[in-house]
Amino acid sequence: MSIWKRKPMAQLLAEASESEKGLKRTLTAWSLVALGIGAIIGAGLFVRTATAAAQNAGPSVTIGFIVAAIGCALAGLCYAELSSSIPISGSAYTYTYATMGELLAWVIGWDLILEYAVGAATVGIAWSEYLNNLLVNVLHVSPIPFEWCHSPFQQSADGVSGIINLPAFFIVAAISLLLIKGTQESAFVNGIIVVTKVSIVVMIIVFGWHFINPANHTPYIPEASTYTDDQGIGHSFGGVMGILGAAGTVFFAFIGFDAVSTAAQETKNPKRDMPIGILGSLAVCTILYILFAHVLTGVATVEDFRTGGKEASVAFAIQKYMVGYEWLAQFVTVAILAGFSSVILVMLLGQSRVFYSMGNDGLLPKAFSDVHPKYKTPYKANLVILVIVGLFAAFIPGDIVGDMTSIGTLFAFILVCASVIVLRKTEPDMKREFKTPLVPVVPILGIVVCLAMIFGLGWTNWLRLIGWLALGMIVYFGYSKKRSKLNNPE
Repeated sequence: MSIWKRKPMAQLLAEASESEKGLKRTLTAWSLVALGIGAIIGAGLFVRTATAAAQNAGPSVTIGFIVAAIGCALAGLCYAELSSSIPISGSAYTYTYATMGELLAWVIGWDLILEYAVGAATVGIAWSEYLNNLLVNVLHVSPIPFEWCHSPFQQSADGVSGIINLPAFFIVAAISLLLIKGTQESAFVNGIIVVTKVSIVVMIIVFGWHFINPANHTPYIPEASTYTDDQGIGHSFGGVMGILGAAGTVFFAFIGFDAVSTAAQETKNPKRDMPIGILGSLAVCTILYILFAHVLTGVATVEDFRTGGKEASVAFAIQKYMVGYEWLAQFVTVAILAGFSSVILVMLLGQSRVFYSMGNDGLLPKAFSDVHPKYKTPYKANLVILVIVGLFAAFIPGDIVGDMTSIGTLFAFILVCASVIVLRKTEPDMKREFKTPLVPVVPILGIVVCLAMIFGLGWTNWLRLIGWLALGMIVYFGYSKKRSKLNNPE
């Protein structure tokens, strides 16, 4: 009974061909690109762009986006090869099981909970805050009372304590129930949301282009200095270090494209559509991000982002400088709410598919792999996730999570890049519909870039990751190892 036992490739491919009896294949290449865009264009674009410009890079935040996109593209090329060769639910967890054995597969499956479940809860909490923003600033009605939209650990300036964050619980529950109803229906709703928010981003780029002040882009890369924020924390501003700092900050805006690979088992033609979905969504978003950052830093000054704008810098810049387009600032709030909704949808989809695969393998209770007789979705996994993520969103403040979502994602990226190298050695004759170019150079570069970003996240996040993985080891050796189908075939 070995913890390093690998899942045979023949068994994985047999499961893929049998999956028609389980999950329903309904997704097309366009659905996957839309899922990827749904996950990537969230609050990251509207909030992180201004933060990175203010603290790190000024106008050269566009170069920071390019650096972050290169890191994601290197990992994306590896995801594309693996998801088209092994068209099974489970993403990085499944690939690691096939290449590096059960223990590391468990580690990455446990780690993905950080990315998907914790990430979805955090976005749900932010959705609740922006709902109040919509009610007050756009619809001009009273906000939800403080106690009903904050956790018990939060207190208002007037001394009112929170009881439960009902809007955050509501959005998590509503999207979980939509996912149970069906992947095709979820993809349709996501498609509508994606069209809405991409339209608003394009409008900001097109209308804002005429308001760019060339003086705001001079110099494009500010001289290297240190900027100290309101909390007294120093940031490298300008120069190469400023651009790298901005890349680390805006990396959050790219998180989510890897969730596309978790839907491989529900894709009509995964071998062709998976690479299109992963790399297509990444390409579309990178172009939009660079143009958006160029316009935003041209319309407003770095000082505006530091003092007046803060988290609402996009709406602030439109209202202050784009005379006659104040209505667009209200659309930004709608776009952010829509963006949050589709990010939650894709993260909950990803988490349920990872749980489905782990339940199938015996590493989690079998109920996680039960498929609804009518809707053909892993409904029990979705219900468990509804409870876990819903309670987290309802009762825990968003800032507790910190950067754990990012460090979990980067760790998954590293193992995916390593899996490509290992599989090329152990399964050289395997049919690959899409091949990562320049192996092992591209995967090694992907690992190096991701390690550099992990290094930039600081030791507090390393400790949190180690603590989470230690808890995972207790679960694995206490429960999963004894029930693993691979290690206990009888």
